[in-house]
Amino acid sequence: MIEDLRAQARHLGFDLLGVAPPVPPPEAVRAYREWLAAGYCGDMAYMARPDRVARREDPALILPGVRAVVCVAVNYYPGEFPDRYVGPVGRISRYAWGVDYHAWMLPRLEELAAFIRKRTGGTAHHRAYTDTGPILERALAAQAGLGFIGKNTCLIHPRFGSWLFLGEILVDVDLPFTGPPSPPRCGTCTRCLDACPTGALVAPYVLDARRCISYLTIEFRGDIPPDLQDRLGDWVYGCDVCQEVCPWNRFARPTAVAEFLPTSPDRAVPLLADLLALDGETFRRRFGGSPIARIGPERLRRNARALG
Repeated sequence: MIEDLRAQARHLGFDLLGVAPPVPPPEAVRAYREWLAAGYCGDMAYMARPDRVARREDPALILPGVRAVVCVAVNYYPGEFPDRYVGPVGRISRYAWGVDYHAWMLPRLEELAAFIRKRTGGTAHHRAYTDTGPILERALAAQAGLGFIGKNTCLIHPRFGSWLFLGEILVDVDLPFTGPPSPPRCGTCTRCLDACPTGALVAPYVLDARRCISYLTIEFRGDIPPDLQDRLGDWVYGCDVCQEVCPWNRFARPTAVAEFLPTSPDRAVPLLADLLALDGETFRRRFGGSPIARIGPERLRRNARALG
């Protein structure tokens, strides 16, 4: 059954598939509660809502009778940044160079769920997510054997590195669990902690989102604090530093998914002058259908001003 699922997942474009028990490991739940108690979620108050915390701890509150979580991953690594020397530029995180991964992944997760339903008698119920639902997806993926959680808090696969989009399907049918769970394999390495421009990795495996460049340029809606603004470097949307320095990513190979590749250098290293001049229509034309679309032109202009 598992090999059939993996073959179907590969057919749909996913690189990895595993099956985890429907309850995250206790240590992951404990770490999540400690992270919330420290205030590290910043303005993402929805993550601390009691109902969402409860669902992360018990996926049966999402899908009654859940018996397994099918975890998938796809390599999105689009390669290195193109060179541009025509003026001041900002860098955009590699995950946002192509189409919005939600639009790519969710239909394929639904197709995979339909395959599971057909192969298990036609009565299975499911819920599918790709970082859109209240579940501890990296902990579940590690339980399924898709990789280990690194000190930079990313899921890392020994062959693909950390350039992975994750997806999950909760099902109320029995499936054989895969694994074994992947223990951390960072050893004594602290390159990600040492390289983080803002000190957001406050300890191994612990990220203070309030200091993270990705949070500041994407999730945060206010004015970027001056002391952190000075540390943004040239990142105008997201940040890849803790992944760029990770030794496991030296094994990364370019994605096979054309939709994750940039259509032009502007999608990776746009000119700051162009971003500062964005109006609503130009923003929609340049970034519509990409992850960048969700922050809107005003926040992207804010980020460009912070780099100036």
